[in-house]
Amino acid sequence: MPVAFKKQLSSVLQDGFVLKRAVFQPCLELYPMAEWNLLMQKINKLNRFKKKNNDFIRKFTAGVKVVEIDTAGRLLIPKDLVGFAGITKDLVLSSAVNIIEIWDKDQYEKAIDDAAVDFADLAEEVMGFDDEIDHD
Repeated sequence: MPVAFKKQLSSVLQDGFVLKRAVFQPCLELYPMAEWNLLMQKINKLNRFKKKNNDFIRKFTAGVKVVEIDTAGRLLIPKDLVGFAGITKDLVLSSAVNIIEIWDKDQYEKAIDDAAVDFADLAEEVMGFDDEIDHD
């Protein structure tokens, strides 16, 4: 774990982390335990008598591992998760607001290149709301 990330995470290091498969990309997501607990509070409100909710919960939590960063700043990634993310040699840690994405370097660069084509349209759609009038 790079020193800069360790410093930013210093307040949550002792609580541990949850490492899981990403939903939309071939990467891993590292959640500080407090963030994971907030997410689980939302998921626990789902009605488990609806099949789609059960299916979602099962797939969302597949391969979830509780992990810690050791005193040398290392994070052990289980082999099944390494395989899911296709991590071969080099990896990229990418901050994604309240979590860290862990990517195989080549996969990350491909995802960034693929997304660059449509990023202007995406940025406008997601963030270009300030000139809209709120009628609520």
